[in-house]
Amino acid sequence: MPAARTSERRASARRPAWTSADGASRLVRGDQATLFPGLAADSIDCVWTDPPYFLSNGGTTCKAGRRASVDKGGWDRSQGIAADHAFNRAWLAECFRVLRPGGTLWVSGTHHVYLSVGMAMMELGFRLLNDIVWEKPNPPPNLGCRCFTHATEMILWAAKPGRGAAARHTFNYAEMKAENGDRQMKNVWRFTAPGADEKAHGKHPTQKPLALIERCLRASTAPGEHVLDPFAGSASTGVAALTVGRRFTGWEIDAGHARLAVRRLCEAERTQAERER
Repeated sequence: MPAARTSERRASARRPAWTSADGASRLVRGDQATLFPGLAADSIDCVWTDPPYFLSNGGTTCKAGRRASVDKGGWDRSQGIAADHAFNRAWLAECFRVLRPGGTLWVSGTHHVYLSVGMAMMELGFRLLNDIVWEKPNPPPNLGCRCFTHATEMILWAAKPGRGAAARHTFNYAEMKAENGDRQMKNVWRFTAPGADEKAHGKHPTQKPLALIERCLRASTAPGEHVLDPFAGSASTGVAALTVGRRFTGWEIDAGHARLAVRRLCEAERTQAERER
């Protein structure tokens, strides 16, 4: 392929699929590995993301009382322990580079991935702050009956170290305490899975509840700060960021999920604009 055509195609791939009215937030359809180099070092305040869990291995789960495939696509297929860890280390290294000193990173996952993510964080020099346990009051039943029902997911919260008071990570302690009845908030959070209202524009197989992400962003960022999600999916991070008054950059490799994300972001922006009138 001629070099000019290749360059044109790359430029087209980086054009936002959605941009907010003020130009401060955007969603790009593309692969995080090709998009990270376009971000400057120390330019992001917070990363909140839900990376591949590498579960698309032909297994099944329970959905609406019926057995259903867990396969989500090639992007979620395991390439083996070593290759999967190398993948996690590569994108987390880019998160470390683009986060400002004192910026924080939230990564959601099950036991299939968070052990690798946590190890990669330590290898790269992140400072682990908390492991948040998201408890689901209504988890799907375990069809195999050979282990306990999976009723939790983990969210690892870490900071990029830096020097001086300006590099201290943000933790809005008083706000979290007030939200918890004037008691220190614990690291076990109970939220139901996303309901029909959050899936009105379509379903994503690993969609996270907005209330969960909103709490993370309120806890660790200030209004107007910049939140990145390199695995945006249906843009739950983006919707949560807009709702709490933060800027958002998201990347999504799957065309169908990107279209769903655009619909949700458009609605979120309209809703936020109506609230501010």
